[in-house]
Amino acid sequence: MKRRAVAAAAAIEDQSVSATGGEIASRLGQTSWALFEWARNPYVLLITIYVFAPYFSERLVGDPVAGQALWGDLSGLGGLIIAVLAPFLGAIADLGGRRKPWIAGFAFLMALLTFMLWFAVPGEAVLPLFAIGAIIVINNILFEFTAVFHNAMLPEICNHGRVGGLSGLGLALGNLAGLIMLVFMLYAFVMPGQVDWSFIPAAPWFGIDQAAYEHERLSGPISAIWLVLFTLPMLLFTPDRVASGMPLRRAIHVGVGRVFKTLGSLRHYRNVTTYLVARMAYNDGKTAILTFGGIYAAGTFGWGALDMLAYGIVLSVFAVFGGVFGGWLDDKIGSQKAILVSISGTSIGLILSLLMGPETILGIWTYAPDAVPLVYDGPFFNTVPEIIYVGLVVILAIFITAAYANSRTMLARIAPSDKMTEFFGLYALSGTATAFMSPIVVGMFTRWFESQAAGMASILIFLVVGLVLMLYVRNERAVARH
Repeated sequence: MKRRAVAAAAAIEDQSVSATGGEIASRLGQTSWALFEWARNPYVLLITIYVFAPYFSERLVGDPVAGQALWGDLSGLGGLIIAVLAPFLGAIADLGGRRKPWIAGFAFLMALLTFMLWFAVPGEAVLPLFAIGAIIVINNILFEFTAVFHNAMLPEICNHGRVGGLSGLGLALGNLAGLIMLVFMLYAFVMPGQVDWSFIPAAPWFGIDQAAYEHERLSGPISAIWLVLFTLPMLLFTPDRVASGMPLRRAIHVGVGRVFKTLGSLRHYRNVTTYLVARMAYNDGKTAILTFGGIYAAGTFGWGALDMLAYGIVLSVFAVFGGVFGGWLDDKIGSQKAILVSISGTSIGLILSLLMGPETILGIWTYAPDAVPLVYDGPFFNTVPEIIYVGLVVILAIFITAAYANSRTMLARIAPSDKMTEFFGLYALSGTATAFMSPIVVGMFTRWFESQAAGMASILIFLVVGLVLMLYVRNERAVARH
């Protein structure tokens, strides 16, 4: 009886205490935390994948291969700066206590710069190419900085058993928001005047001029407004840590020392260290697929804004499912096995997708577009290779999103409970320390082989390394050593 009472008391405590031992947030506070993904994710889909990145490569640079290589350079530069600054910034903020002021500052500056992409007009000096590149680099940095503080809040606002579900909910909401924005862009600005469908407006809304690429440039202002609007619920309803009152200069001095001390302590946590190194590798691979996927698809199949938005919508639908699938898979088979499944699915999807082209199917069958009738009389994805390609990339959308959800949950399950914040700082470091490598490698392979496919294939290096290392990670919580 006594044993049962103790077990029951532990279960009750588990439900009412956060994963780091504090008081959990209300359901409104937890949902508002997840809603920040809803605010941020349209930037990823509209700017870095499906709309602005292909526009940058095809229109602003004017050469798909050179554009992909340059985008890799910009992403690599941003990743290098993130790797250097993120862990120290996180440690300094930990000492100061509060996270939301940092998130608000980074998010609103990011929104301002994103809005300026409206002025990215080919051949004009209003916003020259170097300035556009600078905005992309700075925004990549700001985006990851918001993630450092946002992720660190997760184990502090919910109990251990809800960490996986809340993480998956955030990613699902983020992809759903991106889906809504892609559909809106397609309906209001891209399809009008391009298709003779009764339910599509006859002309783009607000007098948007497609000939001046305004429907693509508009992705900047729309992403910016969305980010500001939906950051507010988290700032208003999600509880933050109490400010410590430590002066900034003192926080910087102690924070820098804490980062090096925490790195040194990793020798006592071999299992967690192995996981963080594994995540460092496979996370680079996943990020590279997201960074270059839109540029590759546009360059390979010659897709324009209409095709890319439709492509983004299809993948976002399945990415929403991927967040939920990741949480379900984690609960069923455990975080480690779930990550192995996610990385394997991502690798298979990438390999198969690279075997597709306008005139080839899986690298085996030749397809003659001029000799074969269209599959259907529609404005996009109307050839056999295009339809198969989209189907294969759906695999990537599901497993990449699932892997993001599984990764956050894995650390929350294996890090020592009383050092959770420190290890989420290291988690941020493992996601950024080598974030510059995969874009640089993709850019190098693209230039060396003068091939977008060769650049994308180099991503497999990172996925395979991460997969092998994850085989040595155990699903068990580390015990803190002091």
